[in-house]
Amino acid sequence: MSALFTGKVVIVTGAGGAIGRAAALGFAAEGASVTVCDLREEPAMQTVEAIRRAGGQATLAVADVSVSDEVERMVQTTVQTFGGLDCAFNNAGITHPEDSLWDEAVFRKILDVNLVSQMLCMKFEIPHMLARGKGSIVNMSSIMGVISQREPILQGYTSSKHATIGLTKAAALQYARSNIRVNALCPGVTRSPMVDAAMAMSDAIREALSNYAPLRGVAEPAEIAECAIWLCSDKSSFVTGHALVADGGYTAQ
Repeated sequence: MSALFTGKVVIVTGAGGAIGRAAALGFAAEGASVTVCDLREEPAMQTVEAIRRAGGQATLAVADVSVSDEVERMVQTTVQTFGGLDCAFNNAGITHPEDSLWDEAVFRKILDVNLVSQMLCMKFEIPHMLARGKGSIVNMSSIMGVISQREPILQGYTSSKHATIGLTKAAALQYARSNIRVNALCPGVTRSPMVDAAMAMSDAIREALSNYAPLRGVAEPAEIAECAIWLCSDKSSFVTGHALVADGGYTAQ
């Protein structure tokens, strides 16, 4: 254990997934007490158990972060369990196979989960950070928050990730004088069960993903998690309103 987050309390949403789990484990390894939040109870509980096996502290919060009451309950659970809140990695998000079809219901669903959820999380997280006199929030965006890919065009996902950066900048400016920092994280393609399944579909897909980014095709979840951990930590104490791109050079092309 190091002292980077000793005595601090952190929420990680989407913590049953690849990046969220890596982040939750990373925060706990740095001494944080972690609320592991996900809509899916089983993978979230697996993250909690992994933290506890490693000697860390974690609690489970099953919540749909696009629903206000459930977000409020998640934050209340955190404060009641650990006594306060210092940092949050609002990481939960979705893609949708019909995102390129100009379907209104699909578009609204993606914005609810990827964007509205982050507004709701900050709405309930920030008051407890104000009570501490300090706080740090990282909202998950994507390289699709700074560019749009050509094929397939993902209207909802791209819109939500661009808007996340705007929301992050607005919140950063609103709370800068209150010593609460708000940043966004924009990863490229990152290894996950979905990416592994896509690679297994054909040699062509495997080749394309393996060469996706100039530095190295696909990031490991822990590499992206480390960016979120740094942004939440005091090591980035003068960084706010920033969208950190971690894409192996993809958007530099």
